[in-house]
Amino acid sequence: MPRKFYRHKLLLDEGLYPRQYLKRTNSRYDVKHIKHDLNKGGIKDEEVYKIAVEQKRIIATYNIDDFKKLATRSKVAGVIGVTQGMSLDQLDKKLNALLSRSTAKSLYNKYTPLSLGKEE
Repeated sequence: MPRKFYRHKLLLDEGLYPRQYLKRTNSRYDVKHIKHDLNKGGIKDEEVYKIAVEQKRIIATYNIDDFKKLATRSKVAGVIGVTQGMSLDQLDKKLNALLSRSTAKSLYNKYTPLSLGKEE
């Protein structure tokens, strides 16, 4: 029996494209951008993570090193680390695919890499 679709809540970090550019992902999931939607550009990583926890969102970021350390601090937030060099279309496809195959809580309380190769 197919798994029920879950509409993940995603928070795009400042370095990522605005959500409107990620057409597939934005149309299927509840996506907010820290700068363009929440007007919180330039805040510290810990503050971004705090907002993710408050809103029960998964952070997608290029800032892998810093956010990887924060990923396991809460059971209601998580981190997707995006490797540099992905085109906009590749990012949209891979992010959508990852979220589509993930259960409601499978991305919380952990770091999940998203790369050009096979997801680890």
